Formats: sequence, C-alpha cells, structure tokens
Amino acid sequence: MPLPDLPADSLASAVLSGDRLALSRAITLVESHLREHRAAAHQLIDRVLPHTGSALRIGITGSPGAGKSTFIEAFGQLLIARGHRVAVLAVDPTSSRSGGSILGDKTRMEALARHPSAFIRPSPAGTALGGVHRATRESLLLCEAAGFDRVLVETVGVGQSETAVRSMVDCFLLLQLPGAGDDLQGIKRGIIEMADLIVVTKADTRSGLEAFQRARRAQADLRLALHMFPPPESGIPVEVLLTSALEGTGMTEVADLVSSHQAQLLQSGYWQSQRRRQQLEWFEAEVLEAARLAFEARLPSALREQLRLAVAAGQLSPAAAAEELLAASR
Repeated sequence: MPLPDLPADSLASAVLSGDRLALSRAITLVESHLREHRAAAHQLIDRVLPHTGSALRIGITGSPGAGKSTFIEAFGQLLIARGHRVAVLAVDPTSSRSGGSILGDKTRMEALARHPSAFIRPSPAGTALGGVHRATRESLLLCEAAGFDRVLVETVGVGQSETAVRSMVDCFLLLQLPGAGDDLQGIKRGIIEMADLIVVTKADTRSGLEAFQRARRAQADLRLALHMFPPPESGIPVEVLLTSALEGTGMTEVADLVSSHQAQLLQSGYWQSQRRRQQLEWFEAEVLEAARLAFEARLPSALREQLRLAVAAGQLSPAAAAEELLAASR
C-alpha cells in the first residue's frame, strides 16, 4: 500500500468517513519508519483521537498451531452476525535473517476478509517485542475512528515478551491446544495471569472421542491451575471454554463471555481506569522510543563502524565498545 499523498487532515476526514482505502493508507503512514513521515502520523492520530475509545479491544494470543487465525475467522463472523463491525490487526513474525514476513492472514481468513463489515490488516512484527507491531496502538485507534466497534489484535504467538498486547486491549484471550494441560510447566505463568479468558481450541468431536476427551482434560487442568494464581485485578473470574472453530461449537459462549466481561468492566469503573493506565504506558513507551531515536542520531557513525569491526574481530569486548561509543556521543 503506497503512502498517502493527502495532508493529514484530509486523510483523517477520509478515515472518519469509513473509507477503507484511506484507512489502509493511514495505517501504512503510522507504520512508516521514515523520520519525515512521523510528524504527519502524529497529526493524523491527534485528529482522529476524539473519535476513538468506544470500541471493544480484544487481544488474542496463543502458541503456534493453536488455531488463532481459524478461531478469529469464526469468531469475527459471529460478531458480524450480531451486528458488529470487526477489524483484525494481525501481526506476523518477521524473519531475523531476511527481515521479511509472510503476511498471510488474509488468505487464512478468506471468508472474513471478503465481508464488507470486516477489515483485516496484516503487519510484520519487525523488531518490536511483545508480539505486536511498533504501531499497533495507532492502527487500533485508526480502526476505531473508521467505525469498527470490535478490534481484534492477533499476536505472533506466545513468547517470553508476549505481553505488550495486554497493555492495549480490554479483554485478553489465550488460546490453548488440547493436551496443554498435560504439561502445565510448559505454559508460561505470566501469560495465564494476564488472560481474561482461556479458550481450548480444536475440541473437535469429529476427530474422535479420544481427541475430545483430551480437550476436556486440558480444560480441567487449566481450571485447576487457575486456583494457584492470584485473582485478576479486574475482579472478574477467568473462565476456561472449549471451542471448535471447524464445527462452530463454543463460539457463542466465547462471544457471550466477552460481552459480559465488557459490561462488568464498565459497571465497576475498571474499564475507564484501565484505559487511563494504558494511555500512560503508551506515553512512557513513546518517550523511550523518542530518546532512542535522538540518541541514535547523535552517535558518530564512523566510530561505531570501527568499534563493530573491533568487536567482530575479538579485539574489544562488546561492553567496552559500547562504553567508548557512549562516551563519544556525550
């Protein structure tokens, strides 16, 4: 998608009118790494910000193979059938060797991608940690401004830093494969503690009674494990549900629980306090990013390359080289 040639105000107006092409171009702008695009991106976000905040933001994570895309395809269509407009921000892993990304989520969610009430935007994770793109927050706001009242953020998968998504959503879903409960040591404690709802996927009766029973055992083991954790900060108990996206079972229960979760958050006032906290976390992240960029701009490039060669040749330790570079930049 080419970068927009419209001024920020014109692009914002087009996004607010529900123009899908403008939305795609706006997301491309906020995702740009070029310094000259940052000012326009900031103006764009400031322009649409008053028109955001009312959508339900849902994070969806899970280990590779847990069926995230298949789940979102079925879940998104159910939400649309209930009268919602659904945006999906799907973050694909980026190759550490080539820097490339497959960005195949539109092919994995073929039916949802064709629906006029859905919008799917795949983005590469790049070097950002936390399972999301550097500009996922901005993209989320743009989708809200374009009139999507359910925004799903699909992360790259469970990892050590798969936590940033929790700081930008209202409801966090963790998808688990059947059999995950057979080895609870393999499930990262931090991910479970952040989950608002755990969904055991692929509970397919068509695959045979043994496969379904394995899903039931996983459900029971996960429910038992939850008793070992402190209660959620929101005060809303975490449920563990069985689903089969292929058979269409369990999806209604998931949608009902997500809606109930939203209602309870609003009633208790936790929704508002959580949103305020998320805004401040975003501010702190932007401060760190701005400081990093400013620091990078001051680094003497010739000395940096010289030190890189010395480190690669084993003539200087990385720590000593970093200290020397920092001293030169002061």
